[in-house]
Amino acid sequence: MGNFITFEGIEGCGKSTQIQLLGEWLVSIGKRVLMTREPGGTELGERIRTLLKDKCLDGHFSAKAELLLFEASRAQHMEKKIVPALTRGDDVLCDRFSDSSTVYQGAARKVPTSDVAFLNKFATNNLMPDLTIIVDITSEESVRRVLGRRGQIDRIEKENLSFFNDVRNGYLSIAKGDRRFLVVNGDQSVSDIQNEIRREYRARFM
Repeated sequence: MGNFITFEGIEGCGKSTQIQLLGEWLVSIGKRVLMTREPGGTELGERIRTLLKDKCLDGHFSAKAELLLFEASRAQHMEKKIVPALTRGDDVLCDRFSDSSTVYQGAARKVPTSDVAFLNKFATNNLMPDLTIIVDITSEESVRRVLGRRGQIDRIEKENLSFFNDVRNGYLSIAKGDRRFLVVNGDQSVSDIQNEIRREYRARFM
């Protein structure tokens, strides 16, 4: 089986850049790698992603409907992409996974934790990542980075500072005392963050 590594964090934390850099490094040392994302990763998942991020639908989603759409994308992703790749022995690097639902729909949207946990297990057949990297920045920095981007802001990125406080606190809460997680200071340089991630990969998997 390959190694399953997920990346988490609030909007604008830089995790997508770190996934790309880690993937390139792993390929350079001879690893087979699948880089993917949630929601998305499959044709169905990408269509769900478009729906979930559509800012024209702001205010039209109930928290439970939002959660169920994320889980539908995740179930398809698991069956069609993630499990086959891991079974082949590929490393899978995934931009968000079930911890996002625990935090965004659970901690921030206030869907009961037990309901989120049940649906996460159902969608993933209880498969957990081998390593989850949280790139941590403050909610204030998140809003600053999102507003500084070129292009449109999506439905979730439009949320207020209180929402992102709940998201960040949710991530730090679930990571506390759990060896599966590596929390990285996202205020460091891109190269310093990447070096820390590579050191963790070597320590765990090489």
